[in-house]
Amino acid sequence: MAQHFLLSPAAKTLSLTKVLRMTDRQAETAFRSIRWASTNGDPVCPRCSGTKHYHLAKRKVWKCKACEKQFSLTSGTIFHSRKLMLRDILGAIAIFTNGAKGYSALQLSRDLGCDYKSCFVLLHKMRESIALARDEGALKGDVEIDGAYFGGYVKPANKAVDRKDLRKKANQSGKRQSVVVMRERKGRTVAYVTAREADGVVLARNAIASGATVHADEASHWDQLAANFPIKRINHQVAYADGGASTNNAESFFSRMRRAEIGVHHHIAGPYLSAYATELAWRENARRQSNGNQFAMLVTAAAAAPKSKAWSGYWQRRGS
Repeated sequence: MAQHFLLSPAAKTLSLTKVLRMTDRQAETAFRSIRWASTNGDPVCPRCSGTKHYHLAKRKVWKCKACEKQFSLTSGTIFHSRKLMLRDILGAIAIFTNGAKGYSALQLSRDLGCDYKSCFVLLHKMRESIALARDEGALKGDVEIDGAYFGGYVKPANKAVDRKDLRKKANQSGKRQSVVVMRERKGRTVAYVTAREADGVVLARNAIASGATVHADEASHWDQLAANFPIKRINHQVAYADGGASTNNAESFFSRMRRAEIGVHHHIAGPYLSAYATELAWRENARRQSNGNQFAMLVTAAAAAPKSKAWSGYWQRRGS
C-alpha cells in the first residue's frame, strides 16, 4: 500500500530547529534573497526602485543615491517597522506553516516568549499576505460550492426545559456569518464571507469560469446557477454522492475549518472570519506541498506584500 504523502519524508523538508538556530546575518541574507530575488539579494529602493545606495552599517539601513530615502530590509513590506528580530519572524512563519489546522496567537506567544499582542498582529499580517498573493483566476472544471455558518455562539441553557431551538433566527445572537466555499476538484479552493449562504450565488457567477460544471446541494438558492452553468445536484437527505454529483470536497474544507474553530482558535468570527477562511483555503490548496515549500511560499508572500494599513499600529489605535 502506498504511503500517504503527509507521512512521507518528501512532505517534511522544513527544519524548525535550523530556522531558530540561524544567526542574525543568516536570517537577513535569507530574507534578502527572497525579497530581492531579481537582483540576487542586492537592495532595491522601495520608493524609486533604484539599485544604487549607501550602506549605513550602524543603523543597519541603506540610503538610496537617487531619492535619498533611507530604508531597511523590511521597509515597505508587511513587516514594516517591525520590533521582532528577523530570525524570530522566520521562526514564527515556520511554526505557523506546520499548523495543519491553523496556529493560535496564544500558543505562538508561548513558543517564542513574545507578547500575545505582537503574535496576534504577526499572524494576521501573514493571513493578509496570503490573501494578497492568492490566485484570482476563475475556477474551472468541476467546481463544488457550499456554505456553512460560523460565529455568534449562544450557550444553551443549563436546564432542558429552558433550552431553545438555536436554529431559529429569534434565538440566535445575530452575529452568525456564512462562509461560502468554491472548490475545484483537484484544484484551488476559494472562500468568501457573506451575510447569507444565498449571497454566494452572485459570487459564484463572478468566480467560476463559463463552461465549468457546478456541484451543489439541495438548497433552493443554488437553482439560480442553472442559468449560468451546467449543474449537478446532490440531496444530502438521500445520499452524500450520486452519479458523480457531490460536495464532499467542500464539506472537507468545512471540516478543517470547524477543527480550527473548535480545537485551535476557539473563536473565529466577526471582522476576522474572512482572514481565517482565506488562511484555511490556502492550507487546502497547499496540502500536497512539502512544508519547506509552504514556508518559502509564505515568506515570499510576506516579502511581496506592502505595509499593512489594517494591522500597522493596530493595538495603539484600539487603545486611543
